[in-house]
Amino acid sequence: MRASRLLRLLLLLQTRGHLSAPELAAELEVSVRTVYRDVEALSAAGVPVYSQQGRGGGVRLLDGFRTRLTGLTSEEADAVLLTGLPEAATDLGLGTVLATAQLKVLAALPPEMRGRATRIAERVHVDAPGWFRRPEETPALAAITDALWHDRTLEVRYGRADREVLRLLDPLGLVLKAGTWYLVARHGRDIRSYRVGRILSATPTERTFTRPPGFQLAEHWAAAQDEFARSMLRVRARCRIAADQLSLLRLFLDPAAATEALASRGEPDEQGWVEVTVGAESYPVLSHGLLPLGEHLEVLEPPELRERMAATARAMAARYAAG
Repeated sequence: MRASRLLRLLLLLQTRGHLSAPELAAELEVSVRTVYRDVEALSAAGVPVYSQQGRGGGVRLLDGFRTRLTGLTSEEADAVLLTGLPEAATDLGLGTVLATAQLKVLAALPPEMRGRATRIAERVHVDAPGWFRRPEETPALAAITDALWHDRTLEVRYGRADREVLRLLDPLGLVLKAGTWYLVARHGRDIRSYRVGRILSATPTERTFTRPPGFQLAEHWAAAQDEFARSMLRVRARCRIAADQLSLLRLFLDPAAATEALASRGEPDEQGWVEVTVGAESYPVLSHGLLPLGEHLEVLEPPELRERMAATARAMAARYAAG
């Protein structure tokens, strides 16, 4: 642990020129006293490091000194792939590893390129979760991550809406979607997705497994998303809509529903209206999606949705007429 911290201290000084002891303490998450002890240890090991007191002082390396300890370890190389998602790296236990890897990359760059790289980090930041969302508690994520790295089968206790279930899962990948972690895992012959926040406990077993040949996490996730979105379209309605308002379907409907509706459109009639089939998870959801289209859309069937739309329109007309 201390050797890793000494290396980080050395790389920080090499990439930034000089830092005060409190700045180093904040970067290394230690006390100022520990920083001074580490500086003494580096000096005793032959590293030309020294500290200056007073205004503009701090800890610095002798001009011209450069360490050659800039090769990335396998963990650091993995962590570099999460450079734009520091919170994700921290969740996976790679926060410190990522910081060290970034320092090594910067230390290996010529000074002029190093400045450009740091300017990018100062000016561009990725914040993946949506607005007004609290991070989900994921107490099992550390155990899942460990099993994932080592291809070990997990014994999982998973909370469903009505009960808890026990599963033996082969973890194939983790996906961070809009700030929420999902585990993609094999259960028997099926590959499914599990919300990590609903995993109550996860215990790696001694059993290792072989990953499916040709399995690509990104491709599987994209296909699973499409399949899930289509499965949510449980009810459908036949409608007619003004042809010049068709683009509004993408604004007010779920993307999968809008894509399906546009693919189903027929030819415009004499009034410039076209028929489409629109899907949703329920008729109340569908009515809320169609109401913003107002006079530009008419539900033809089923009768229950047509009556729901008419009742809402009557209620709105009565409310505004009273004003």
